[in-house]
Amino acid sequence: MTGPLLTVRGLNAFYGETQVLHGLDFEVAAGGITALLGANGAGKTSTLRALSGMIRATGEIVFNGLSIGGRATEEVARLGIAHVPEGRGTFSRMTVDENLQLGAMTRGDRAGIAADMERLYGFFPKLDQRRRQQAGTLSGGEQQMLAIARALMLRPRLMLLDEPSFGLAPMIVAEVFDILRKLNASDGMSMLLVEQNATAALDFADQAYLIETGNLVMGGTAADIGRDENVRRAYLGY
Repeated sequence: MTGPLLTVRGLNAFYGETQVLHGLDFEVAAGGITALLGANGAGKTSTLRALSGMIRATGEIVFNGLSIGGRATEEVARLGIAHVPEGRGTFSRMTVDENLQLGAMTRGDRAGIAADMERLYGFFPKLDQRRRQQAGTLSGGEQQMLAIARALMLRPRLMLLDEPSFGLAPMIVAEVFDILRKLNASDGMSMLLVEQNATAALDFADQAYLIETGNLVMGGTAADIGRDENVRRAYLGY
C-alpha cells in the first residue's frame, strides 16, 4: 500500500433538512481495505451514498487527487468508484451475462469487456455455471456475487461495498470475502466496506473506523480496533 486513494475531510450529509453525518474524516489507502463499523442507523450506508453523490453532502472528498464532491453519481462511477449497494440490486429478469454486460455500459472496448467477463467468471465459478440463467433465480449468495462482479466490470479503482454479508449463511460469507481478498491481492483494488458483521469486517480489513449517530468516534488499524475492549463488548460479543 502507498498513500491514500480516497481522502475525506469534514463530511456532512443530509436527507432533506435532516443532517445524518457530522464532520467525518477518514482515508482509504491505495490498495487498502477499510471497514466502516457501527450499529443500524449509525450512518454507514449514508457515508457510501454521500461518496457516490447519491445524497446531498458537504465537505472535502478527494479521490485519486481529484475533488469529487458535488459530482453526479454517473460521473463518480466513470472516475473509477463502483458502488455495490445493500440488497444486491441485480436486474432479476436479465441473465447473468446480461447483468455483467450492463455493468460495462460506459465502456466501448468490446474485446476488453469480453476478456473481463471471462476473467470474472474465473473468480466466480458459480456464476460461470449460470451464465444464461435469470438473475432472479439465483441464490442470495450468487446474487451478491453477481452484484460484485457487475461492479467490477467498470474496472474501478475503489469499490464501495454495503453489507455484502447481509442475509447470507456463514459459509457463503466466507466465500464472498475470500473472493474479494483475491481481487484485492491480484488487482490492488481498494475497498471501503460497510458491515454489521464486525468480526468478519475486522478480519478482512486493514483499517477500520467506528461511526455512532453520524459521528466518527474511533479509527485505526483493524487489529487495534478489534483489541479495543469497548468495541469487543459492543460489536464482537466478548
